Amino acid sequence: MNWTKAIEDYRHYLRIERGLSQNSIANYVLDIEKLVLFLEDNKIVDNPFNISKVVIQQFIYEVAKTLNPRSQARIISGLKSFFNYLVFEDYRDDNPMDLIDSPKIGRKLPDTLSETEINELIGAIDLSKPEGERNRAILETLYGCGLRVSELTGLRISDLYFDEDFIKVTGKGDKQRFVPISSINKKYIDIYRKEIRIHIKVQKGFEDILFLNRRGKKLTRAMIFTIIKELSKTIGLKKTISPHTFRHSFATHLLENGADLRAIQQMLGHESITTTEIYMHVDRKHLTEVMHKYHPRN
Repeated sequence: MNWTKAIEDYRHYLRIERGLSQNSIANYVLDIEKLVLFLEDNKIVDNPFNISKVVIQQFIYEVAKTLNPRSQARIISGLKSFFNYLVFEDYRDDNPMDLIDSPKIGRKLPDTLSETEINELIGAIDLSKPEGERNRAILETLYGCGLRVSELTGLRISDLYFDEDFIKVTGKGDKQRFVPISSINKKYIDIYRKEIRIHIKVQKGFEDILFLNRRGKKLTRAMIFTIIKELSKTIGLKKTISPHTFRHSFATHLLENGADLRAIQQMLGHESITTTEIYMHVDRKHLTEVMHKYHPRN
């Protein structure tokens, strides 16, 4: 079996056995393709079954010259997963990555926006343009429901349970969860649907997609990034932000206002509470205030 066949089989494994999204699968495969390119450039003919730890160490050494520790760690993790798959399928007896350590990296705290900054960004939207109402509904939903950008672009009209104050969100690995939605958020989605969306000629296959572009198709992730980047420029925001910043802000503000960490975990769709716990480190001032307020010795 050559690298192409091994990678293709690995794709099927990630999709069917592990239920990963297309974006996650693409990232895993990219790590392996970088290794294959290194082998080709150096005229090394090793295949997935006989490549040695020494060759992989050479590859990691080359990677370290151009990538930061966090990116290096991601590639090492991706390769470990691939070779674990080969061991699991009895293609190899060992994982050549077992003794290769990832570089030490600090845990990166997410960037957040203040409530004032979020209001300024939303306030900068030009509502005189048809896409203005759509963009306001998009930002309100990103922040109000803590969605990933892929969850937002995939949101369907049939996912809106406004009478019950919930929306159904399809997250990583096609796992679904119900997230509460506020009255203000429902208001702006309804304005967009009833005053703007109904005038768009919807393309076949996108009839149930909530947020559409001018051509009547689903918005791309890149378009959401562009909308936020332009608004950031408009208000002169000095922070570098993305759609994910609204998700981080959602979780941080909930925590600051006393929300339970388990509830935040469920709303964000985190499989592990450990992932959610990163928000415990975002605002230490708030944690100090909580301790002083609730600790029996105070």
